Amino acid sequence: MKKLIAILLCTALPAAAQDPETCLAPRFSDVGWTDITATTAIAARVLEELGYAPEIQILSVAVTFESLKQGDTDIFLGNWMPLQEPIQTPLVEAGQIDVIRPVLEGARIGLAVPKATYDAGLKTYADIAAFRDQLGGQIYGIEAGSSANATIMGMIEQDKFGLNGFSLIESSEQGMLAQVQRASGSEQPIVFFGWQPHPMNVRMEMEYLTNGDDVFGPQDGAATVLTNTRAGYAAECPNVGKFLSNLSFTVAQEDVLMTYILDEGLEAGAAAERWLGENPDVLDGWMEGVTTAAGEPGLDVVKAALE
Repeated sequence: MKKLIAILLCTALPAAAQDPETCLAPRFSDVGWTDITATTAIAARVLEELGYAPEIQILSVAVTFESLKQGDTDIFLGNWMPLQEPIQTPLVEAGQIDVIRPVLEGARIGLAVPKATYDAGLKTYADIAAFRDQLGGQIYGIEAGSSANATIMGMIEQDKFGLNGFSLIESSEQGMLAQVQRASGSEQPIVFFGWQPHPMNVRMEMEYLTNGDDVFGPQDGAATVLTNTRAGYAAECPNVGKFLSNLSFTVAQEDVLMTYILDEGLEAGAAAERWLGENPDVLDGWMEGVTTAAGEPGLDVVKAALE
């Protein structure tokens, strides 16, 4: 992570210039996680008002990094570190993708349990094996190919914490959380992959397991989310690059955004429009040095459009 921060400091972006026509349709990857879906929708909505025509592709994490490497995707707002370090760092060090900045700090990932399971004694990673029978020998993860699932599988294969013989149940984010809610309702113990920001942390009584030997990163899964682009993108498209260098969120902001999608049923675009309308002041920092695609100052144009 220190090396990445050094890269960020060394690649600070200058004031934006008007982008060439080839930059007018920036291509985003959305890996289907609600936090990334929400922030991607926000970025796309702002760029639309600046005169761009962003495209959003739904891709897995593995395909996203390969697509960035091949130049088929321009922007990814969901590089969770250090979870994705094994796939991301070699690409960064080889100059095949670029890191723009942290888009979210103060995040967290790791295995979690309902509070009733925690109160029953499953509090640390080492406690999981003792609950093998109650858990049915299962740990619930997210979509196939994710770095989270790879980490869980690594623990099982290496018999970390006595997990040899456990099964990883792969599912979508929504499918996993539905299973957790069913188990919680019947007070059935369950271990699942959790993360913050996410409304699950407010909606459910849950606890993160501790003493995980940093399997999900230091401090039991403390995480930073980075913005990645294909190599050289910010130099080719300096105005969009400047916007990306300004763009960041807080955990509290993303919790609200995801609540609009998961709890109120808004489509991502509608959630983005609502949130931007409620929080216009974020544009002051995001639009610093950013113009419309036609080269006009961007702040007034975007604020007027979203009022």
